[in-house]
Amino acid sequence: MLTDTEKHRRSIRFAGYDYRKSGGYFVTICAANKRCVFGKIIDDVMQTNAYGKIVAEEWKRTSLLRASVVLDEWVVMPNHFHGILLITANDDNTEVPVLRTFAQPQKQTLSTIVGAFKSAVTRRVNQYREERGLAKVAVWQRNYYERIIRDEDELNNTRRYIGENPLNWLEDIENPNT
Repeated sequence: MLTDTEKHRRSIRFAGYDYRKSGGYFVTICAANKRCVFGKIIDDVMQTNAYGKIVAEEWKRTSLLRASVVLDEWVVMPNHFHGILLITANDDNTEVPVLRTFAQPQKQTLSTIVGAFKSAVTRRVNQYREERGLAKVAVWQRNYYERIIRDEDELNNTRRYIGENPLNWLEDIENPNT
C-alpha cells in the first residue's frame, strides 16, 4: 500500500517540457532500495553479474526496438544505471507511435522508453530468479532521474561523468558504503 507521501509525489520532470522532443537526455535509474544487485566494482572496473548483464542487454535492445532512439554513453553500476539517449523525431516532432500493452498506441516519450526498459529488465530478472527457485523481486526504485542535455559541452561533460563513474565509486553518493 502506498503512503500519503508516495501518492502525492511532486513530479521531478521539467514542467511544460515535451519529452517527445528531439534531443539528448541523461537518465539515472536506481535499483530498488538502492541495493547493490547488478555487480561489483573491482579495481575501478564494473564487473556485472547476471542481473547487470540483463540490464546491459536490455539497454542495447532499446535502440533496436525504437527507431527514434539512439544510445550514447552508458554504464551499469552496482545499484544504479546511467545512460544518455537521443530521441530523434521529424521536424514537425511527429513520430510513428509504438504499441504498448493492450495494443494501445503510445508516443515515444522519454518516460515511455524508460518505463519499457525498466519493465523488460524486471521481467527478465524475475524469469531468471524463477528458474532458480527464487521469489520475484522489485528490481527498480519507482521513477527515475533525468536531465535534458542542452548543448555539446553538457553532452561531453555527461559522457565523461558516466565513463568515470566506476572510478569514482568509493566517493559516489549512491554507494551504500560511503
